Amino acid sequence: MPAMTPTPLHWKLVVDASDPHTQADFWAAALHYRAEDNSALVERLLEIGALPAEATVDFHGRAAFRDLIAVRHPDDPYDEESGTGLGRRLLFQRVPEAKTVKNRLHLDLHTAPAERAAEVERLTELGASVLRHVKEPAGEWVVMADPEGNEFCVH
Repeated sequence: MPAMTPTPLHWKLVVDASDPHTQADFWAAALHYRAEDNSALVERLLEIGALPAEATVDFHGRAAFRDLIAVRHPDDPYDEESGTGLGRRLLFQRVPEAKTVKNRLHLDLHTAPAERAAEVERLTELGASVLRHVKEPAGEWVVMADPEGNEFCVH
């Protein structure tokens, strides 16, 4: 019998973005996640000259990387020295090009059927848009787009 490989301790889904910090704010609110606080790491890298000041921004009053930021599940562990999550994460990285085609991968957000409309409204208030309502024999859901046009579904 072959040896079993353990399940990974943590994972991240990387999402290309033109404005990673706005995307992080949206998805942290949408998923009830937290934006990672990497300020101690950023400040350490600035102090030793390993990171130029132009590669940083102020994000909600703390130093952050200019071109990437992650959000994590609030109950998951994280590395206290770097602020990096060790569980379920979404990492938003700046890219120069805009989204041009349909996602090959998307998130499905699940809620009770009676709460779907309220959740869609909440997500719309956060900056998402409704693309279409789907009703099929397999079920009902709403296809939405985040502030940069990335599709996701609310079931």
